[in-house]
Order: sequence, then structure tokens, then C-alpha cells
Amino acid sequence: MIGSLRGIVVERNADSTVLFEVGGVGYLVHVTPRTLAELEPTSNAFMHVYHHIREDAQTLFGFLEKEERVAFDTLIATHGIGPSMAMSILATHSPRALIDIVATNDHGALTLVPGVGKKTAERLLIELRGKLQLPVLDAMVDGKSVGTSVMTDVREALTGLGYSSEEIREVLRDLSATDTAENVLRQALNALGVRRA
Repeated sequence: MIGSLRGIVVERNADSTVLFEVGGVGYLVHVTPRTLAELEPTSNAFMHVYHHIREDAQTLFGFLEKEERVAFDTLIATHGIGPSMAMSILATHSPRALIDIVATNDHGALTLVPGVGKKTAERLLIELRGKLQLPVLDAMVDGKSVGTSVMTDVREALTGLGYSSEEIREVLRDLSATDTAENVLRQALNALGVRRA
């Protein structure tokens, strides 16, 4: 079982595979487009590898970052997600973005992944919630639980104003969920105004 590779990048291919030479042996490794862009031909590199073995084939999936490999392992341990779908999810969303998506219950962001419809996105959010290391979003204010509901309200308001899922995720990551929805929305709009300026 191959767990990692250290060697020379021989070539990058359009189908998001890399020919990786280690000790005179060439390994064809499937990577995300983000990783593909970072692997320059003739450069030395180290990759964390998932070695997928089936009766009819063996496939290598490579990751430059450990957190990406961990996210991949979590995804393939989820019902109905194989290595190809896990790679599609990681090609669309980084591990950190994926944690934000699950923590904030962002169905829309998951449906951006090719092959993931609304029902699949809902199921994935439920299943991944217990598997990913999520930040604590809920807090007690005046004896009431706030956080997830506040962020949901703010997200819906920002979506209605035409902001993209990516913009919304980025700005909400920096804001406190313990404030009122009105204050969080005001802060989000100020931050988004600065980013778009």
C-alpha cells in the first residue's frame, strides 16, 4: 500500500493526472486542478497518497497538504462518496471552505460540485457534520442559543443582495456569531464593500 511519494514531476496532464518519478519508476497520480497547477515539471515534490485498490484497477490520488488528504479520507468514509466524487468536491472547495460549508449548512455551495444535486447536498451536510472538526458556531446570549440561526439569516440576506457563496463564506468567517443578525449583516456589508472597492 503506497502512502506517500517523493520524487520528480515528469509531466502534467489535462485530465488532472501527474506522472511522478520515484527511483526510476513513474507513478500516474490523480490530483485536484489546484494541486496540478502547483506541480511544475522537473521540480521535486512530496505528496501524501491514497492508494485505491479495486479488483480491476489500482489508482493513486495525491495531495500536497496533509489536511487535504484528511478531508479526502473523511469524504470517502461517507456513504455514497467514492474517490472520484471526493476529488470533485476538493477540486471545487478547499478543506477549509468545506468545513465552513458544513458548519454553516450551505447547501448551495455543495451543489456547485458536478454531480451533487440538492438532495445529495443535504445528505452530505448531515453526514459530514459529525465527521469534520467544525468550529463552535452556537453561543448563549441572554439565555438563547444564537450563532447558526444568525449566520443563516445573514447568509440568506446577502444571497438576496446578489453576493456569491464564496464572498459570503469569506466574510462570515471573520465575523462573530454571538452578535445580533442586524449587526452581523451591517459588518458583513461593510467588509464586502471594502473587498469590492
